[in-house]
Amino acid sequence: GDRIHREFTCPTFADAVAFIVRVGFDAEAADHHPDIAVHYKRVTLTFWTHSEGGLTAKDFAGAAAADKAAPR
Repeated sequence: GDRIHREFTCPTFADAVAFIVRVGFDAEAADHHPDIAVHYKRVTLTFWTHSEGGLTAKDFAGAAAADKAAPR
């Protein structure tokens, strides 16, 4: 497809918010920001490069960084 979409389930709402903050700092440092949705303990991230109309290397790097930041 033209997007990377993943849902993460965190142990608590506070963990979900902390995860979003970690992803946010990583995204800001990379100057590439995912779409983020939070539903209690679930966080959904969608990566795609709006200006390119699809996936770029930045999207794959952002998704990998999110996987590293995810609660274990």
